[in-house]
Amino acid sequence: MTIALFSFFAFVLLASALGVVSTKNPVQAALLLILSFFTAAMLWMLMKAEFLAVSLVLIYVGAVMVLFLFVVMMLDINFEELRKGFWKFAPVAGVVAGTMLVEMVLVITHGASQIDSAGLVDRPAGYSNVHELGRLIYTQYFLPFQLASVILLVGMIAAIALTLRKRKSTKYINPGDQVRVKASDRLRIVKMAAEVKVLADVPASDDKPAA
Repeated sequence: MTIALFSFFAFVLLASALGVVSTKNPVQAALLLILSFFTAAMLWMLMKAEFLAVSLVLIYVGAVMVLFLFVVMMLDINFEELRKGFWKFAPVAGVVAGTMLVEMVLVITHGASQIDSAGLVDRPAGYSNVHELGRLIYTQYFLPFQLASVILLVGMIAAIALTLRKRKSTKYINPGDQVRVKASDRLRIVKMAAEVKVLADVPASDDKPAA
């Protein structure tokens, strides 16, 4: 039963991934990518990695792909212009994909990859891989985990610094100046002498002019 489910999910994953790179409609490509993520999560479930499966669905399907769909729908991007050189590089991409496939098959079928302890282990009832993963991260792999977070933080700051450019045509106000502003700096009350004008009385006449 497990082999049948794995084969079914693998076929759906490959078909949806192929549809992502072959379809011309960006919305359809995004929906097929969502199907790919969800199918990959089902494969994680078969491997009893519930935390990774739920993370894949929540993070990529629930956040990243929704944001991508919003961007695709809001921006008027000419995807036909972007796909003009696709078929020109298709043979090179096919050769690279074929080479990667052969390498993966050779690694999987090699005798050195057949590790006895690499199979799935039957866990007792009530076992939580989330608890086990948290225990390993914050005990044995605490330092690499913190280093990875620092590297990601540095990468995020570098990306913001590279994209944040001050332009002469952009109106910019220093936030410090905005905080230090006072009411007297924005409003000035000026006293002016009142000027009164007396209008002369104009006699009203209902008589019509003579013809």
